[in-house]
Amino acid sequence: MRSPLFEQANREQETGQRWTVQSSKMLRVALGPEVLAAQGAMVAYQGNIDFSYQGSKSLGGMVKKAVTGEGGNLMRVTGQGEVFFARSAHNVFLLQLEGDAITVNTHSLLAFDAHLSYDIRMLGNAGILAGGLFNLMVQGQGVVAVSSDGPPLLLDCSQQPTFVDPQAAICWSANLQPQIKSTFKVSSLIGRGSGESFQLAFHGPGFVVVQPSEGQPIVAAS
Repeated sequence: MRSPLFEQANREQETGQRWTVQSSKMLRVALGPEVLAAQGAMVAYQGNIDFSYQGSKSLGGMVKKAVTGEGGNLMRVTGQGEVFFARSAHNVFLLQLEGDAITVNTHSLLAFDAHLSYDIRMLGNAGILAGGLFNLMVQGQGVVAVSSDGPPLLLDCSQQPTFVDPQAAICWSANLQPQIKSTFKVSSLIGRGSGESFQLAFHGPGFVVVQPSEGQPIVAAS
């Protein structure tokens, strides 16, 4: 049988590395050590792998329950083998933490080393106003994998205030504390609706990474 499907570029990448960007759209993680991943991000696995759906339970045993199904729902992945993660053919990027920290929009999270310390937070009242915006602060020595719906843009927030659509933010410097900026007007409730009326305001030494997409349209609660 012959087909372009069988070309070398489409075969599993055996790099010997624990974290491998299998293609620009797919992540391969080799277990032993456990990983924590976003629920629904697994697309395939090989070997003896177990997925433990435990909400957003932290490593210290404290349960941090999210108020919506989008907020910080994690699964612990254990076993021996390889697991492949992806999200809607988005681009995949690896962040190597070296004792520092990063804040990730949970809409963009794929997976991270389970030994990293983390905390899941709702950004003020943005979880209600912006369609369920949760962020995950991750710190330590290890890898965090994120996805971007298209080529990402890195913005420097130190020179001037920077405003980002909540659905477009991928991750930002952990020292930055974004505020909610409202430009709500009754007459503006067209198209995507209230999603265009709230932005994240960043200002200070640091960066924010933005994807060229606002994700799925926000449906206002009735």
